[in-house]
Amino acid sequence: MKIDYELAHSWITKNSKVLDLGCGDGELLAYLQRTLNVTGYGLEIDNERINLAITKGVNVIEQDLNDGLARFADNSFDTVVMMRALQAVKNPQTLLLDMLRVAKFGIVTFPNFAYWQNRISLGIKGIMPMSETLPNQWYDTPNIHLCTFKDFERLCHENRIRILDSVAISDNPNPKIPNFIREKVVKKAPNLLADVAIYRICKD
Repeated sequence: MKIDYELAHSWITKNSKVLDLGCGDGELLAYLQRTLNVTGYGLEIDNERINLAITKGVNVIEQDLNDGLARFADNSFDTVVMMRALQAVKNPQTLLLDMLRVAKFGIVTFPNFAYWQNRISLGIKGIMPMSETLPNQWYDTPNIHLCTFKDFERLCHENRIRILDSVAISDNPNPKIPNFIREKVVKKAPNLLADVAIYRICKD
């Protein structure tokens, strides 16, 4: 189980209502339904992924996240989750505020563009980086608003969004380095040493 799934599990309460934006094949929502008895919906635009989610017992609405969340009333959910999709939407600021309109809490994860390997690729090689978290070539990537830990935190501050928790992780850790050492090192400089950012947020 991905660590961002584990964190979502620890941050979401039992029997709550959850909206999963860009739910993909429904793996996360199915997991939360099974382990926490949550109810809710996933939003997804890819038909093949929608069909996979349905087979897992997930309620899915076909929708482009760029269309916003106007179909949902204020405070319709307890938590809105958006895993690794923020950087792919046209207006991240609007969507973040919409998330916190329809729910009290939001959980957001995204690839950290300031990760040291990305800096090397861009600064030394002079090419756009590719990695496990950024697997596409620059000309066919869905990512249009890449950002860093600091960028996201500034956006939250400017929009009076409170950061309740933040976690810095690596999707491709060095197996030779023990977990507890790697975690301590990453915490000292997350904007440099982590390739994935995870935040739990709410509105001030």
